[in-house]
Amino acid sequence: MTQDADPIRVRTLFLSDFHLGTRGCQADALLDFLKAYDADTIYLVGDIVDGWKLKSGWYWPQAHNDVVQKLLRKVRKGARLIYLPGNHDEFLRDYLGISLGGVELADYALHEAADGKRYLVIHGDQFDLVVRHARWLALLGDGAYTAALFVNTHLNMIRRRLGLTYWSLSSWAKLRVKNAVNYISRFEELLAAEAGRHEADGVICGHIHHAVMHEQFGVAYVNTGDWVESCTAVVEHYDGSFQLVRWTDVRLEKTAEQNAVTPTVREKAA
Repeated sequence: MTQDADPIRVRTLFLSDFHLGTRGCQADALLDFLKAYDADTIYLVGDIVDGWKLKSGWYWPQAHNDVVQKLLRKVRKGARLIYLPGNHDEFLRDYLGISLGGVELADYALHEAADGKRYLVIHGDQFDLVVRHARWLALLGDGAYTAALFVNTHLNMIRRRLGLTYWSLSSWAKLRVKNAVNYISRFEELLAAEAGRHEADGVICGHIHHAVMHEQFGVAYVNTGDWVESCTAVVEHYDGSFQLVRWTDVRLEKTAEQNAVTPTVREKAA
C-alpha cells in the first residue's frame, strides 16, 4: 500500500465511526488510509472509541493502538485534530472545550471550506430519536448490529476464498427494509434542518454508517460513513471541493493495477 513518504495532501479530512475496541473495526484498512493521506485539519466525527463495547469486555489489539498513535503523530507534525464525540464515546463529552494532548474536544464545529462555504460538523446522534429517548432500544439494536457483523465477517471470509469482493450484509439490509430507509431519510432531513438553523451551507456527520453526499434538502448533506463496513472518509481539497473516498474500492483498484504490471513467473522466465 501507499507509504508514509508520499501521502496525498488535502486541506481537511473527515472521519467517523471507527469503533475502536470492537472486533468489527477494520483498523488495518484505516491505518492504510491514514498513511495515504495527510491534512491540515482532521475532524473525528464521533464513535471513534466504542465505550459501550469496552464496558462489557476489553478488546484492544495492536492495530487499534497503531491507529491512535498514527493520529497523534499527525498532530505532532502540525495537523489540527478536532474530536466531536458521539454516543458510543459519550464519556468524552465530560471534557468538551478542552484540549487533550493537542486533540480539541467539542460538541460540534462550524467548518469554513476553502471556497468560503460553511459546514456544520456533528456526529448526529443528537438527532436520533431512538438514541435520545429509548436508550435500551439503541443498545438492543447495537447488539443485533454486532450479530450481523459477526455473520458478515464469516460470510466475507468465504467470499474471499471464492475470489469475490467484500459485501456488507447490514448495508444491503438497510437499503431494502422500508423502515430503515425511512429512518435514514428522516435523519438526513433533521441534520439538514440543523445546518440551516446554524446558517450553514451544509452538514457533515456520521452515526448511521451510511456514506453519502447529496443536496436533497436544500443544503449539502455529507455523511462520512464508517470503518466497520464501508471504510469511507470525506476529504476536502484545496479548492473547497469535497470527495467521498471509499477505501475498499481504492484498495481493490491498487491491487488490480499492481497485478496488471507484475509479470507472471512464465513471463519472467521467458
